[in-house]
Amino acid sequence: MTNNSNSLISKPDWLRVKAPQVERIGNTANLLNDLNLNTVCQEASCPNIGECFASGTATFLIMGPGCTRACPYCDIDFDRSKRELDPTEPYRLAEAVYRMQLKHVVITSVNRDDLEDGGASQFFECVYQVRKKSPETTIELLIPDLCGNWKALEKVLDSNPNVLNHNIETVSSLYKKVRPQGKYERTLELLKRTREYSPKVYTKSGFMLGLGEKNEEVLSLLKDLKSNFVDIVTIGQYLSPGPNHLPVQKFVSPSKFNYYKVFGEKDLDFMQVVSSPLTRSSYHAEEIQKLMKKYPR
Repeated sequence: MTNNSNSLISKPDWLRVKAPQVERIGNTANLLNDLNLNTVCQEASCPNIGECFASGTATFLIMGPGCTRACPYCDIDFDRSKRELDPTEPYRLAEAVYRMQLKHVVITSVNRDDLEDGGASQFFECVYQVRKKSPETTIELLIPDLCGNWKALEKVLDSNPNVLNHNIETVSSLYKKVRPQGKYERTLELLKRTREYSPKVYTKSGFMLGLGEKNEEVLSLLKDLKSNFVDIVTIGQYLSPGPNHLPVQKFVSPSKFNYYKVFGEKDLDFMQVVSSPLTRSSYHAEEIQKLMKKYPR
């Protein structure tokens, strides 16, 4: 039966998250407010915000907070208006990384289809300023599809990030419903072009379960990512942000998440598959440093 209401399926015990320690979150949140920065932790209502903020880490959201796309699974605000980029943002972000003494930072963005290069130049400048102020910090970029502007992708890659992440989000058959302005084949091409243009960069992608996908579709998706040179995969449970978003069709068991992890790592030989109900694309991203030592390029 199709789930037309978020209340039809109750959340299982394995998705219960401990309440964050407000006083420890405050240190990171205050710093971000002081520098007028956004994090995807806050904007997308991430379930791991307590753990990540308490450990002094965050995934920075640039060029936001409004997104020019209105994907029905996402909790980030929709804003199709044409907006100028803030030239001070890269400097403020670099200052935050420096103050937080981050060993690894994730920089992501909203979709900015109103910009000719999709924001590639802002990504480039953010990486440049972080490297200038914190040269030992490794950098992961989680980018949008840039509307298939491959020159813009090359501009992003010219900044020499350690990791280039672009999420595929769901299986091919659900794209029109889940990601109506995206294209499954375009995402795969972006990941493939990343490897071809920057062979030393580690590639990463992630997707959600619980939206109505079939088991064989998930296996096929993993094979597609592997054949397009992806190194690292993240798989997590979709959690509906509210009644105006897509409902959860199923809460997938931890054992099924582990099955996909084993299939990805043992059968397909991915460098790493992080797969659990609470996994998100930048959750425990700092582990990339261990992988870089294990699989140097």
